[in-house]
Parts: sequence; structure tokens; C-alpha cells
Amino acid sequence: MSGDSRAEILRRVRQALAVTSDGGAPGEDRTERGYLTVHAERTADERVDLLAENLTDYRATVHRTDAASLPATVARLLAERGSRSVVLPERAPRAWVSGAAGVEVLDDGTPLPAARLDEVDSVVTGCAVAVAETGTIVLDAGPDQGRRLLTLIPDHHVCVVRVPEQVVDSVPQALPRLDPARPLTWISGPSATSDIELSRVEGVHGPRTLDVVLVTP
Repeated sequence: MSGDSRAEILRRVRQALAVTSDGGAPGEDRTERGYLTVHAERTADERVDLLAENLTDYRATVHRTDAASLPATVARLLAERGSRSVVLPERAPRAWVSGAAGVEVLDDGTPLPAARLDEVDSVVTGCAVAVAETGTIVLDAGPDQGRRLLTLIPDHHVCVVRVPEQVVDSVPQALPRLDPARPLTWISGPSATSDIELSRVEGVHGPRTLDVVLVTP
């Protein structure tokens, strides 16, 4: 390295470390970030409708019901799928699957091994929050969601979303509701990937089928 090159490098380093002309600290980022946290004003019903629309665009199947009819809705989804077994997180309400006659209900209170989960047909969980603008369901391993493994191995995921309270407009609105120290899983439709020829393959690293049940009180 020539003397001139070395001098230029050191000059640039000193410049970068120097106090900024407007009095900011060295390295301080003073970029203006006036980002929108939401892109439209919506009523609660409009927010839920947008979530349903975007979930459908991602090839999830959306169902609407009320709390009283939720067990019957879950039972119907399991029957349509031909599920003979379903796993529930340890602290998920057992009422969710109370209408599923003839279906083996497994409890993950004592964590089931991956090999056993691979034999299970379906999983039913809640969620932490749902994002309308992106059609995204977020899981944070909360009481009604359980371990991340539960929603990665079974081929069919039924996700219960309480509306409107669990639905926000945007990702910036969702983040304050989430603890970054928890294991977060962001789901936008069934698990899918594409090869170099853009051939879509589903169920590669998660459930092949995602049913989202929007539940009103």
C-alpha cells in the first residue's frame, strides 16, 4: 500500500469518527424515517375482511364462526381433511376439539417426540396476532400455541384467530404486541417453496394445508 493510499484511508476513518457538523455523536444515524405505520384507516370489520382476503390470496382457507359454533367448525374441518388424530398445545382449550367424535386427541403436555408428531394428521392452535395488510398469522409459543414444532410437522394446521381483538392493520402495529425474546413464527399461507423453474411445492417446511378460523365472541 502506498503512502498516499494509507493517508487517504486514515483520513476517511477520521472523518467517519468525527463529530458531525450539526452536533450529533460520531456514527449517529440522523436519517429521517417518517414511515407510515398503516396505509389506510379501517373499521374493525374492514380490517378483518382485509385479513381474510389476503389469507385467501396466500392459499389459506378462511372460515368464520362464533365462539359457540367453534367446536363444530373445527370438527367439520378435521372430518373434511379425514383426520384421525389431532394434537393440541398443553394449555389450548379442549372445547375447541370437543365436537370431533372419533378423532384421537393428543395432548402435548408431555412433549411428543418428532416421530410421533409426524404420525399426527392435524394440529389446532391459537395465535398471538394477525396482520391484515400482509395476511400474516404470528405465533409466539403462547399458551394456546405451544411449541414451534407442533405447527411445523403435522400436515394440517387449524389456526384460531379471535376477531377483532387479535387483528391489526400492519406489521408496525403487530410488533409492539410481540416479545422479541420469544420464538416467533410468521405464517403467510401454507408452507411453500419454488424451484428454479418456479414450480410451486407445498408442505416442504411446514403444513401443506392451513385453515384459519376467524372467531367472533
